[in-house]
Amino acid sequence: MARRAETIELAVLGLLHEGPMHGYELRKRLNLMLGWGRVLSYGSLYPALKKMLRANLIEEATATTPVSRRPRIVYDVTDAGHTEFERLMSEVGPTAWEDDNFDIRFAFFGRTDMEIRLRVLEGRRTRLQERLARVQSDLERTQAEVNRYAAELQRHGVESVEREVRWLSDLISAERGEPLSRRLGTNPSTTPTRSSTDR
Repeated sequence: MARRAETIELAVLGLLHEGPMHGYELRKRLNLMLGWGRVLSYGSLYPALKKMLRANLIEEATATTPVSRRPRIVYDVTDAGHTEFERLMSEVGPTAWEDDNFDIRFAFFGRTDMEIRLRVLEGRRTRLQERLARVQSDLERTQAEVNRYAAELQRHGVESVEREVRWLSDLISAERGEPLSRRLGTNPSTTPTRSSTDR
């Protein structure tokens, strides 16, 4: 629960850097970032907002919209919130590349320097490679003991992790400025080019 609260805090601070938002908009944007598997309820969001208000990381104000005359509470990031966001985004360690935190950090990568981005991406890749080795070992050991549907589910898990490892490797290469041909494992001198008759 503590880790989830920290993830929500990081996401809220990142979103409010774009401008003030009311609770409904924040929840909608957070659910888009968290993905369909981790829907955020108001019961999780509002306690996090109250805690951030007490810590002076955000502030609230009332605003009216053209659609409704009724005032609505909007949240904005404070100077202390800006500082805290920068601190959280500069942290490099296991929590930065765990499942609960990586997606949110990645969404705000544009606000971090390349060295931090590389360390987080490499940490995530290493963690997934370790997970892949374990899953593949389990798959080989248990394949004869489970039914074909359970085996298929395990195989799907392996393929999902392999796909993310490839994606991370491409991102790391791009961050380092490696040419596309090297990332694809091809030699530019032997890569065929389209002639005028092909067009």
